[in-house]
Amino acid sequence: MSALSSLNAATSALMAQQRALDITGQNVANVNTDGYSRQRVDLQSIGASTVPAVFSKSSDVSGGVSADSVTRIRDAFMENRALAEHSASAQLTVQSDAYTQIEASFREPGDTGLQSVMDTMWSGFEDVTGNDEAARSTALQNVATVASSLNTTSAALDQQWSQTREDLSATLDQVNATAGQIAALNKQIQSATQAGGASNGSTNALADKRDALVLSLAESIGATTSVGADGMVDVTVGGSTLVSGSNSTKVTLVGESSLRDLMGASPATLAVRTDPGGTKLTVGGTSGGQLAVLTDVVPTYTRSLDAIAVQVAGALNNGNTGGYLSDGSAGAALLGAAGGGAMTAASISLLTTDPAKLAVSSVAGVASSDTSNAQAMAQLGASSGADSAYRTLVTQLGVDSAVSTQSLTIQTTITGNVDSARGSVSGVSIDEEMTNMLAFQHGYQAAARMITAMDEVLDKLINSTGRVGL
Repeated sequence: MSALSSLNAATSALMAQQRALDITGQNVANVNTDGYSRQRVDLQSIGASTVPAVFSKSSDVSGGVSADSVTRIRDAFMENRALAEHSASAQLTVQSDAYTQIEASFREPGDTGLQSVMDTMWSGFEDVTGNDEAARSTALQNVATVASSLNTTSAALDQQWSQTREDLSATLDQVNATAGQIAALNKQIQSATQAGGASNGSTNALADKRDALVLSLAESIGATTSVGADGMVDVTVGGSTLVSGSNSTKVTLVGESSLRDLMGASPATLAVRTDPGGTKLTVGGTSGGQLAVLTDVVPTYTRSLDAIAVQVAGALNNGNTGGYLSDGSAGAALLGAAGGGAMTAASISLLTTDPAKLAVSSVAGVASSDTSNAQAMAQLGASSGADSAYRTLVTQLGVDSAVSTQSLTIQTTITGNVDSARGSVSGVSIDEEMTNMLAFQHGYQAAARMITAMDEVLDKLINSTGRVGL
């Protein structure tokens, strides 16, 4: 190796160690930056020329070291796993919150819950004696309270459904904005890559920002990615492409706008679709959880509550029409659907407030102080099946809520473990960076010492040789 070649090798060593120190400093500076992936300088030996000249060949040992390549440390498998686990966590969080809200709507156990007011209603019929108008009025008011409790619970479920639909629309708006940002970053990364930026690390910050947006998209709608050309990524949702290179497709919520419309539709059309194109998407993440609440969770409990309303109304109406009023005439239905239509928990309503319309007697055709029919109506809670059906509903709600909470707890642990594994690969370790800094610092000092030595050699050659007579 000639003196000048040695200087060149030493110079490349100085530049390489300086570049490595710069990258180490960048890592340390971003140790607490969310989404930052640590970077590493790939040092490569520059070999001697392998192509000889016409009448000569190279005898140089090497050409020094190259530090042109800066690698962004990521584990592709763990990144894809993180997208899936964060999506599952987001979906279960929405569902768990939904069950908690439904439990609050049913108010069980408690004095204001439907079970308590039904118990009060049934026992109220036992208190009806003779021609006691006050007792009859109280019994009728208890029936009105049951109808009102069913109305209130149904209205709470309806409000929860409407709010969830608004939340889903807002989530999809955010998905569209995020997808557009990812497409824009893809374009910037493509331009920088084609200009040679992928090797020198100039695209790393853009890629970190893009991957953070992809993770956000996974939590919002269950997105997954695949590697595209020139450093770009393609984003898919349920097998349909949401982002392809520098282009993105919007998504929108279509279908029923109210809970009753959805329950009356066969089949329901509420879905997330691409716009344009209208392709139905199988979504995950927050959107998947919200869609499940809209199409399954809330409608299921609303239908069960409607069935209980029908049972209560049927039992009371049959009981009252099977008895007789104080004037000996037959009783009429006590409960009906407000405004007509089908009987539901939302529409059930007391048809009369006149205590005289309560058919407490079993004696037909003559005025009587008999109250045996009222006593029979007091037993309807056990015989009609309404109480049993409601207890089954509340028990199932408790089980579903507990299972959802437990599933979320397990999934949160899994997601945390995956994030820890990701962090061990792409996260910045201060201890490791300090060790690297010392190694690069000593490498820089050694290269500087080599230049000093070569300077002394050249000084000797230039100033102390070839001088005749000295």
